[in-house]
Amino acid sequence: MIGITGTFLDEITHDIPAQNWGLKEWARDFDAMKAVGIDTVILIRAGYRERATFDSKVLQKNYAMLPAYGDLVDLFLEQAERCGMKFFFGTYDSGRFWVNGKYREETELNKAFCDEVVEKYGHRKAFGGWYISHEINTYDDGMMEVYNELSSHLRALKKLPILISPYIKGVKQFGDEAISLDKHVREWESVFSRLKGTVDIVAFQDGHVSYHDLPHYLKANRDLAQKYGIQSWSNVESFDRDMPIKFPPQDIRKMRYKVEQASAAGVDKLITFEFSHFMSPNSIYPAAHNMYERYKDWMLENGLR
Repeated sequence: MIGITGTFLDEITHDIPAQNWGLKEWARDFDAMKAVGIDTVILIRAGYRERATFDSKVLQKNYAMLPAYGDLVDLFLEQAERCGMKFFFGTYDSGRFWVNGKYREETELNKAFCDEVVEKYGHRKAFGGWYISHEINTYDDGMMEVYNELSSHLRALKKLPILISPYIKGVKQFGDEAISLDKHVREWESVFSRLKGTVDIVAFQDGHVSYHDLPHYLKANRDLAQKYGIQSWSNVESFDRDMPIKFPPQDIRKMRYKVEQASAAGVDKLITFEFSHFMSPNSIYPAAHNMYERYKDWMLENGLR
């Protein structure tokens, strides 16, 4: 069985509260990550709508951006380098263009933005991958163009692994509009046939389907990715979608089950969304402190790596 060895870094989002950390708090949290075997950190997105992780000149030309008041990308790279971790850079999500079918505008803005990113950070030792932050759940022709064009541009800038983390159109979010496993497989056959040779790694989010159905989806996703030469990771969500509020840390028993099932499905790596809020001994949620201790106990009992 394998353990969780990667986490997203979530500071630019719309449904997770800020922890208001500075350098001292982030350094302490990177130490906690390292202590439980995390070797990969993934910036969930470098910007969303009017907010960004650093003051980008490119974004300021295209959007009425708010001040960043610091450089989180530099801070994350510094901590990743200190802890011997690999850092995946997450792209910009306009929250405006691609969701309204303006795929060309989203792609061109991200190309210019990533040019700026490579000029500013491309030399950094920890910079080890790209994460395309735009999430889909089924085939979308316009998004295939975004993925293909942006991936080609990113490879030309800095040839590194490219990761996506899609979600399943499952019952926990979509209810009666959820699609069946067979329909999911057909949709993702179409997606992967377009992305073969373009995207290197896929890490499906695991929280949108029932726990009883999850093993079947994990196996299907792994088999599909393998068929098209794409590395299969699993995004083991450490927050709970089953509660009436958004979003508390998950019950450790649910986490254990999901890790066990993903390991049994034969995925290559487990990552989580997301350590600092939902698994960390430093989180604003006391339940996350307990999650960290229970997870460490479980690691010791099972020799997890």
